[in-house]
Amino acid sequence: MNCTRRIGLRYYSTASPSTSHFNQRITSLQNASGPTKVNDALQLFDEMLQRQPPPNIIQLNQLITLIVKMKQYSTALSLYKQTKLMGIPTDLYAMNISINCHCRLDQVAYGFALLATILKQGHQPDLATYNTLINGLVLADRVFDAVELFKKLLRDKLCDPNQIMYGTVINGLCKVGHTSKALELLRYLESGSCKPDVVQYNAVIDSLCKDKMVDHALQLFANMTEKGVRADVITYNSLIHGLCNFGRETEAAQMLRDMEEEGVSPGVDTFTILVDSFCKKGSVKDAELAVQAMVRRGLHPDVITYSALIDGYCLRGEIDEAEKVIDRMMERDIVPNIITYSRLIDGYCKKKRIHKAWLLFQEIQDKGLIPDVITYNSMLQGLFESGNPAAARELFNKMQAKGLAPNIFTYRILLHGMCKNSQCSDALALLRPLESTELMEDVGLYNILIDGCSKCGNPNVAMGLFDELCLKGLKPDVRTYTVMISVYCQEGLFVKGKKLLRKMEENGCLPNRVTYNVLVRELLKKNECEEAEIYLEEMINRGFMPDHATFENLLPRIPNVGKDSRLRTIILKLTS
Repeated sequence: MNCTRRIGLRYYSTASPSTSHFNQRITSLQNASGPTKVNDALQLFDEMLQRQPPPNIIQLNQLITLIVKMKQYSTALSLYKQTKLMGIPTDLYAMNISINCHCRLDQVAYGFALLATILKQGHQPDLATYNTLINGLVLADRVFDAVELFKKLLRDKLCDPNQIMYGTVINGLCKVGHTSKALELLRYLESGSCKPDVVQYNAVIDSLCKDKMVDHALQLFANMTEKGVRADVITYNSLIHGLCNFGRETEAAQMLRDMEEEGVSPGVDTFTILVDSFCKKGSVKDAELAVQAMVRRGLHPDVITYSALIDGYCLRGEIDEAEKVIDRMMERDIVPNIITYSRLIDGYCKKKRIHKAWLLFQEIQDKGLIPDVITYNSMLQGLFESGNPAAARELFNKMQAKGLAPNIFTYRILLHGMCKNSQCSDALALLRPLESTELMEDVGLYNILIDGCSKCGNPNVAMGLFDELCLKGLKPDVRTYTVMISVYCQEGLFVKGKKLLRKMEENGCLPNRVTYNVLVRELLKKNECEEAEIYLEEMINRGFMPDHATFENLLPRIPNVGKDSRLRTIILKLTS
């Protein structure tokens, strides 16, 4: 007689369905999709545990593997715990799955604890065990530990690494910027019996491109194809992106033609890279041609493609054309995202159409879109530049009230806008609560405040901020030094200003054209003409020219013809 057992709120039969019945159910789940898939898998697991006799670990592994593929890692570990409580013997495959789950949950230490358990139980860890642990270390940003484990496996001959393991280590090295080490490992792999495939080459090619070593990436690409390894769309995308970042769009376009000749079909991403690059250069016409080319190939521009076009038109100040791109998106049922609208808002602000920007900012929120920090930054910049500092401060407060954390660019916009509107004391008050944060390690924030306080008539505060910056061990940049030289000279502290010019060079920060112009101009204003002549000559010898403001201060001080004048000689030298 069949009976039923209650588990939770569900009743399952304790009769014993056949193994083939469960196998069919598992296969059905593998082919299923939708939100109920996890629940269906858990229901099947409950039924399997009620089977008499209980299922073996192999069947349970099949089902739990399916749950892991759904990224339900905690659930998978919980299920293995239940099998253990039921007295069902585990195996190495189950242990490997558990290690993977712990690693995916950023619990790599538990993964190594399971490795110790495997050894205690008399099992021999296999290639999958070590692959999983190395990948777990890379996921946990412990790349150097992953490399050490990899070296130990090779040194102690614990296993023969396969392409997956080599690929994981290579990818990890690229991830932390050790592209040269990744390339060395790739060369080692080439020399062995386990040859690299396109995945390993792609990781190094992409990393070389990101390291601005695109010619090295092209050479590696050539070596790869010579060895018979066929490039895929990822390879070409990395190279096209790398070439575009160097302004080599002509070569990138040729690379696109080459990939098609090789039978590799470019995707939407490939064309979008070109569109974005053309737009950043201001070549929107070429970007539109790239869009037309992708459409001819049956590819449909996506929201990222259109966002790049909008950005391109906004950079050129052609806001009306940017609006037309939004209309084109709507016609194709492509819903603009926050990035799309953010770029258009930024375009409105730069064209000083702040009312349009504000209306769009409100409209997108009515549509359920949540403005990100970039959108807020654009609006803040626009409000300050349109002479609405109070509205900008109010928007900043609302941004924080909504739980959106300002970034360094937000604070730069705020401080610059407030200082420009003679609100330096408020800017300082805004800065002080940030003392204990990493934001206060940004020299740019100090530069804005030092310059702002100087222009607001608070030179002592500016000098105090400069001393504070140096005491913190922060390294002033050329702008910091230039502003401070101006502050010292305006206060008549020329000795300090000239000393600072020499000090900046000693600290490895070379003065630029602006630095010299500021110093010469301030010396001329105080009628320190002989000193001004010395630095003017030094400036010219270094290849820098006086700017318009410096010339205006120079010309009235040139003596009449017939009188000896070093200044006239310098000017004649400039104009000859």
